[in-house]
Amino acid sequence: MTTFRDRFEQLGYAWPDIVPASLPFLPATRIDKTVYVSGQIPETGEHIAFTGKVGDAVSIEDAQKAAEICAANILFWLSRELDGDMDRVVQVARITVYINAVAGFSDFSNVGNGASEFLLNVLGDKGKHTRAAIGMAGLPLNVPVEADAIIHVR
Repeated sequence: MTTFRDRFEQLGYAWPDIVPASLPFLPATRIDKTVYVSGQIPETGEHIAFTGKVGDAVSIEDAQKAAEICAANILFWLSRELDGDMDRVVQVARITVYINAVAGFSDFSNVGNGASEFLLNVLGDKGKHTRAAIGMAGLPLNVPVEADAIIHVR
């Protein structure tokens, strides 16, 4: 039987190793049967994989990869919130993908597809979700993409 972690690694991603920052908010919190995951940036270990604006220093392809990393980090925090029991996931309800782009850029949906396709590939039907892909004038640490999520669990 293939687990979500197997599918995750088959996609070529190492399981994230993220240390919670000392910030005045939680990376994820569960309220009843809903997990809210805070905005995730394309960080891998102690490094930021991509910086800059999409349409300038960052190509659409790299922005899609950044969105995939953000989605992987969402799953990392979700797994931690569920004590590793991802069988408790009922459905990813919604993700929002924020894109740090140059003025005039309009291919936000294409960038957001990086996160959406990753979740579908790893979680299958449980990864189907609603989504918004929104252009921003800037993001923390000058990353090109940030994503957050709302996930229903049992």
